[in-house]
Amino acid sequence: MTPRGRATAAAGALMVAATLAVSGPATAAPRHPASNPPGVTHEENPRVPEGAVWTEAYFPSADDSGAELHADVLRPANLPPHARTPVILAVGPYFAHAGQTGPEGWSQTGPSSRFADFTSGTDLFRRGYTYVMVDLRGFGGSTGCLDWVGPGEQADVRAAIQWTATRPWSTGRVGMYGKSYDAVTGLVGNNLRLRALKAVVAQEPVWNMYNYLFSNGVPRPNVTGTPNAYNGIATMDPLSDDTDHYQANAAYEESHPECLADNLTNNNNPDLDSPYWRARNLAARAKGTNTPLFVTQGFIENNTKPEDIEEYLDNHRGIERGWLGQWEHVRGNDTNEQGQLLQGRAGFFEEVMRFYDRYLKGARPAVHDPAFAIEDSTGVWRAQSSWPRPTSYLPAKLPDGQYVDDGVASTLAAPAALADRKWDMEHATDPAPPATRSLAPLAAAGDAHSYLRWSTPASSRLRITATPRVTLHADAPGNVMVRLWDVAPDGTAVMFDENVALIERAGRVAFDLKSTDWTFEAGHQLAVQIGTIGSGSWRDTPSGNTITVTRARLDLALQNPRFDAPTQGDRSPFLDTYLRQYTRTLDDLGEGTFPLTLRSRH
Repeated sequence: MTPRGRATAAAGALMVAATLAVSGPATAAPRHPASNPPGVTHEENPRVPEGAVWTEAYFPSADDSGAELHADVLRPANLPPHARTPVILAVGPYFAHAGQTGPEGWSQTGPSSRFADFTSGTDLFRRGYTYVMVDLRGFGGSTGCLDWVGPGEQADVRAAIQWTATRPWSTGRVGMYGKSYDAVTGLVGNNLRLRALKAVVAQEPVWNMYNYLFSNGVPRPNVTGTPNAYNGIATMDPLSDDTDHYQANAAYEESHPECLADNLTNNNNPDLDSPYWRARNLAARAKGTNTPLFVTQGFIENNTKPEDIEEYLDNHRGIERGWLGQWEHVRGNDTNEQGQLLQGRAGFFEEVMRFYDRYLKGARPAVHDPAFAIEDSTGVWRAQSSWPRPTSYLPAKLPDGQYVDDGVASTLAAPAALADRKWDMEHATDPAPPATRSLAPLAAAGDAHSYLRWSTPASSRLRITATPRVTLHADAPGNVMVRLWDVAPDGTAVMFDENVALIERAGRVAFDLKSTDWTFEAGHQLAVQIGTIGSGSWRDTPSGNTITVTRARLDLALQNPRFDAPTQGDRSPFLDTYLRQYTRTLDDLGEGTFPLTLRSRH
């Protein structure tokens, strides 16, 4: 693709089909006549969605591991067995019959309800789509060892796409759908460059698996909890009426305890450049891919964060669509108790289906959707042909400073993580600071543990977009945290971006902050805080060193809001929660040493 916004898979191995015989009362509905697909209907098992017929299948993964994958297939009930339809495929760890991340109390086996909101909210089966859920190796009814989106799980995604594309009931055109971990497998699908995969919808994914456990060499608080959580999901007991085949596969870890042990140790290497993590750097591996892609990403996400999203989109060369904004780890259709859409924008399912219909059925939509719909930090939505679209760049040179790397809690320190916290990708959230401004004011000059450097007041309204990058020279090893603050003339300050890095040795350190889309009002200043990691969001080991920082630079991409093209959408409810948690008062304003000004592009 020209910059973003512009516009035969190998046959899988033969399946071993298993049509379930689900016990029921004597008055159960008769078997389907020959004109209808074999399998189980909603009338026979209420866990089957209305309008669908459920069967199960098994097929090998695409590597030489011997892993066998389990699939739940939901076909339109009104179609003959071999009527060909496009297929929506979801691949992940959350499709076990007993429950997604733990037992859900089902008294009868059946297909997972994980995306029942999607199949019912889109009327998927009436629209003539087949929906397939495939368990990654080690989960649900699949065998094999967990692999944290490594070569093994990537082989599973390849096999799932090839298998669904080559079924007699498939048109050979496959779309992927998911959120969180099963959104990650959609990114994997794109990276595999398979002709059968025609579209991917990935909500709140992780763009580089390293970032979920580490930040530039510093462990995150879930570095051990997340692998343990997935071991627990993998060893969930099947239901008593699951087939013998399913139950045998679900017990795979009992005879292969090394799978669980390896999952706890394989991914605890903090070196981003290790072979293990290079294989799981999905953003880097997306280079040159072109599957049509529809993504959602919260800029203030407290779970799967906007890290390496810009790199992934830059490397991807195909059609891109996205909803980006100020929300937490939620789906595009999720609502709160008051009925407010948690992402703030209406019509998610309608837009997703126009996307699928276009690329899986060749149907041109009657409605024009913006390539990207973006909510900035003021809660206002705009349409763009791509993201990001900076209008100027600012390389800000920061005066030298010094801090003690002692790990002393900062003004935004969060409480320690609870031992019983859920650390799977569906539920994990960073510990959050208390939502109050009653704490002691933050000194404008900083303190022994960190220091601040200031811009001059913004001369006009502007937006910091894309991915800020920090480069500095440290004279001693230790840790460093960089935070960006939006500071009003009265000293009210919001921390809107941050990241940390391990300083392995004295010398140059460079790293990205999180991607952002934060609008500054005229007169506001940008404060850059550099210091020790005083946060509950990382498990750092303070060095105790006094670290002098020289030649520091912050590279920013700026955008002029004056050219925004409005699009529909309301303020995301989580934005106000975030502002309560991350707003503090500064006791004074610092003298500006670099301009915060839009510049003409040359």
